[in-house]
Amino acid sequence: MTQFEAPAIVPADPEANASDLLAIRAKETPDLAIFSVPDGAGWRDISAKDFETAVIALAKGFVAAGIQPGEKVGFIAQTTYEWTLVDFALFYAGAVMVPVYETSSPAQIQWIMEDSGAIALIVESPEHFARVDEVRGDLPLVREVWQLHLGAIDALTAKGAEIEDAEIERRRNLAVGSDIATLIYTSGSTGRPKGCVLTHSNFVELSRNAAESLKHVVYTPGASTLLFITLAHVFARFMSMLYIHAGVRVGHQPDTKQLLASLGSFKPSLLLAVPRVFEKVYNSAEQKAEAGGKGKIFRAAAATAIEHSALQERGEKVPLGLKLKFALFDKLVYSKLRQAMGGNVVYAVSGSAPLGDRLGHFFRSLGVVILEGYGLTETTAPATVNREDGFKIGTVGPVLPGVGIRLADDGEIEVRGICVFKEYWNNPEATAAAFHDGWFRTGDLGSFDSEGFLTITGRKKEIIVTAGGKNVAPAVLEDPIRANPIVGQVVVVGDQKPFIAALVTLDTEMLPTWLANNGLPADMSLADAAKNPAVHAEVQRAIDHANKSVSRAESIRKFTILPVEWTEASGHLTPKMSIKRNVILADFADQIAEIYEAPVHTTTTPLG
Repeated sequence: MTQFEAPAIVPADPEANASDLLAIRAKETPDLAIFSVPDGAGWRDISAKDFETAVIALAKGFVAAGIQPGEKVGFIAQTTYEWTLVDFALFYAGAVMVPVYETSSPAQIQWIMEDSGAIALIVESPEHFARVDEVRGDLPLVREVWQLHLGAIDALTAKGAEIEDAEIERRRNLAVGSDIATLIYTSGSTGRPKGCVLTHSNFVELSRNAAESLKHVVYTPGASTLLFITLAHVFARFMSMLYIHAGVRVGHQPDTKQLLASLGSFKPSLLLAVPRVFEKVYNSAEQKAEAGGKGKIFRAAAATAIEHSALQERGEKVPLGLKLKFALFDKLVYSKLRQAMGGNVVYAVSGSAPLGDRLGHFFRSLGVVILEGYGLTETTAPATVNREDGFKIGTVGPVLPGVGIRLADDGEIEVRGICVFKEYWNNPEATAAAFHDGWFRTGDLGSFDSEGFLTITGRKKEIIVTAGGKNVAPAVLEDPIRANPIVGQVVVVGDQKPFIAALVTLDTEMLPTWLANNGLPADMSLADAAKNPAVHAEVQRAIDHANKSVSRAESIRKFTILPVEWTEASGHLTPKMSIKRNVILADFADQIAEIYEAPVHTTTTPLG
């Protein structure tokens, strides 16, 4: 059994809780800007002390409204400054937040509120309130629904004016490390969401140790980031706490359509994103170059960037000719992409899905080192991450300090340490099934290299076994196909079937540009595009590329382009845009059956 474990760098403090991250920051650097909020065409800074003052004032409002220590409060909102304000105000009031994805349906909201036992709910918009209102009658425990768009923060702040500072300080110090800090529900990709009990120590110890591991990223003077992925997910939630601990200035942009403009004005040094964001940046740049008649130049620049980075990673000498090409493309292409991201980005942290070597090398040559990490809700996000002073593109890095990872006999990744959750809420059976000798069973498959760098190879429950007995990990094929500009999502099928096939959907954002660049009507309907020979040929190219990484028996032999989108609203994607494989297999069973009804034409090459 392969095992790697790293001792914690920072001594544990069992009495510390998550509110200490802010209290210490405000005390040590009261004038340091830790947030910036939109202000006209620019940004207005908020210091650590001013943020804590606002947190305390809102916490007083929650106390005046009757919220008791340990009570749970639901929260539905986009990624904004107010999200973290509410988060820490609840910590200071001694309460427990239960975040809900802002895209959740009424039924999902009802389940999370019921299961958690939440007694109040905060919503950001009229749309959120309307969804809550549909199920309010079925939530007898919910005493209050506060609406941010109607001025709830100001009203609560005014309501708490008579509460003494001493009461907030008393409540803030009630929780110890082993107590529940938050209840985060899994995205539900494999069934009904389960509530993960994350403790104060999970956040405090992981923040302190991760900051030391990434000190050149987060402790650099003037470090800043623009946060745009949802704070309801553990990845952004943990990083927002890490940023406060480390003193990183944070801005927010919940509307990804405004992301490029915000990057240009905010000019962050650090980004937090999922691979799909980096794919979009690359694909958009490629299609824009194609539209301007410079597609050939862009592709040559990309190939040069990838080759240059790969040589550097292997420690090989870069030939003079490649150096000259790289310098030319740096002026023509790379510099423009750096400016599109604000011009100051040096590091990015990526998680939730594999990035792939191609994008890792490409962005590295732009001057942006993407540090991939690995984790789940149950591990408070990161269990491993690449470091700025030692990273390997294509891996998710070594274990963080205070964390251990071992591989079971079948390759399943098991985790223990400061990041691992306490239990599933109200679900002792699921909790017992999730642990093996004190190690959390992730359900993911992986492998280590000799230096302890982890590579994710698939998901245990998703392994396909063909009729011929071949084991196939879908992600190995799906990830490179999804990188194609016109591919939205892809699901590989073939369990107990004679060959591997795939269901493909098209990316409706990228499709019009691609169609126009290829001499086709940009307004072509999704149904027509799914049947178009040029579109079919482009998807075939993506599949041919993916097939190069696997054996013949594992390769995709047939595929179908579906004339629909898979979205969270359709029930086929989770809030973090992961596919709900079981739902898709059930909903598109007829299309899968059609794939295997028609004969497959193959070319047989005689031997000898």
